[in-house]
Amino acid sequence: MAQRNFKPVDEQLAYLKKGVAEIIPEAELAAKLGNSLKTGKPLRAYLGVDPTAPDLHLGHTVVLRKLKHFQDLGHTAVFLIGDFSAMIGDPTGVSETRPPLTREQVDANAKTYLEQVYKILDREKTEVRYNSEWLGKLTSYDIIRLSAKYSLARMLERDDFRERLAGGWKGELFRRLEETPGAARVDKPAFESPVKGKSSPVKRPPSMAIHELLYPLLTALDAVELQSDVELGATEQKFNLLVHREIQQEYGLPGQAILTMPILVGLDGRRKMSKSLGNYVGITEPPSEMFGKLMSIPDDLMWDYYKLLTDRTPDEIEELQKRVNSPAPQLLPGESTRSLLTKPQPLHPMEAKMDLAREVVSTFHGQDAGKEAAESFRRVFRERLAPKEMQEIRLTRRSDGFVVTQTRDAAVQVISASPKWPQLLKYLSQAESISEAARIVEQGGLEINGKIVKDPTAKLDTSEAASYEVRVGKRKFLRIIVE
Repeated sequence: MAQRNFKPVDEQLAYLKKGVAEIIPEAELAAKLGNSLKTGKPLRAYLGVDPTAPDLHLGHTVVLRKLKHFQDLGHTAVFLIGDFSAMIGDPTGVSETRPPLTREQVDANAKTYLEQVYKILDREKTEVRYNSEWLGKLTSYDIIRLSAKYSLARMLERDDFRERLAGGWKGELFRRLEETPGAARVDKPAFESPVKGKSSPVKRPPSMAIHELLYPLLTALDAVELQSDVELGATEQKFNLLVHREIQQEYGLPGQAILTMPILVGLDGRRKMSKSLGNYVGITEPPSEMFGKLMSIPDDLMWDYYKLLTDRTPDEIEELQKRVNSPAPQLLPGESTRSLLTKPQPLHPMEAKMDLAREVVSTFHGQDAGKEAAESFRRVFRERLAPKEMQEIRLTRRSDGFVVTQTRDAAVQVISASPKWPQLLKYLSQAESISEAARIVEQGGLEINGKIVKDPTAKLDTSEAASYEVRVGKRKFLRIIVE
C-alpha cells in the first residue's frame, strides 16, 4: 500500500472534532493520528450499522458524515453492515426485546442501505464489510470463550439493562410481596390462575433475554476482526463501544479510540428523529418534501442542524448566528445613508433556514435540485403561488356519470359523479380517511384555484371538463383534470 501524506495532527483533530459529543480518549486519538502521519499509514475508522429498516433518515447521517470526514483526511472508512447482529437485535434504548428479523428482511434492507450510504461516502474509497463473515462461523466454544472475557457485573452497570431486569420476574415478585403485608419470602414468583382450581399459562413480564446480553460482546468481535483504530457511534452507543474497545485489548490488540456523535433532534424540536414518531426527514424523499420539512424546524434548532448536517466550519456557523441575532445597523453622527450599505446586514432567520435546507437537499439530490427546491418553496410559501410542477391526476368521465382514475399511490378508482371533496381526497390517497380529509377542509387546509374551501360538503363538479389546482394542507399540491 502506498504511503499517504496527511495534514498536521492539530488540523486533523480540529476537523474531526466538529459537532462531536465525546472522544475517548482524545489524547489517544491524537497519538494515533500522529503515528499515522509519521508512517504514512491511514487509520482504520469504522461505523457499524444494523440494517433493521430499508430507509435512512437525516438522524442516521450524522455519524455517517463523521466517517466521511475521516475519509476526507485520507484515512480508511470502513462501513460495517451488521447483517448477523441485526438478527439478534441491539438492546440499546429499548424497553422490550426486539422482534427478530429474518435473513430475507436483513438482506433486502442491507441492499438499500448501501445505495443511500453512497450519497455521503465515496463509493470507490469505502471498505464495506458484513459481520456475518466472522459471526456466522462462531462455534459454541467460541461464544463461551468470548463470554468469559467480560463479567456479568460489568454488563449490568448499564442503566437500561438494570431497569429492564428490574421489570422482569424478580421485579414482579418484589412488587407483589410489597403489596401483601406479612407475605412470606419465596424463591420464585407464585402467580395464581385467574380461574380457581385451574392452571393457566402466565404471561412473562417484560425483561431481558440472554442473547441480548451477548449483543455487545458479539459486536465487539467486529472491532477485533476489522482491527479498527477508531470506532464511531451515537452517544447512546457509548456502552457498546467501550465494550468493543476492552474486548480488542483482551485479544491482544491496541484499544480503539471512540468518537461519539449527538443524537439529532427531530422536526418537533423535542424528541430524537425517528420514523415511528413521524418527526423525520428521509434522505430519499423528493427535494421539495425534504426542503419543506426542514423549513418547519424551530429556529433555535437550525444551529444544531448546521453543525451536524453541513460542512460549514464552526467559525462560519458562529458568524451566521451573529448575523441572525444582530440588530439593524444604525447611522452614526455625520454618516450618510449610503454608508449603511457597507455595514454588515442582519440576516432573517427564515433566510438562514432556507440556506440550511438548500445545503442539505443538495447533499442528497445535487446542487440544481437544492436550488429548485428553494425557488419552489419561495414561490409557494412566500409569494403564495402554486409550484411550477405538481402531481397531476386525471379523472375520466364514463357514460354512466362515474369517473375513473389511477394515482401513483392507489389502484384504479371508480368514483361517483360529483363527489364531496373529503371523499375525493381519501380516494386519491391525499388523506388517510374521509374524516381526516373533512378536518383538513374545515381548518382551511383545502385551496382550489386560489380560493380556500372550508365546507366539507362542497363537491367537485364532474359534469364538464375542467382543470383544478388544489392545495391540501401546507405542502401537498396537485392538479386535478376532469376529462
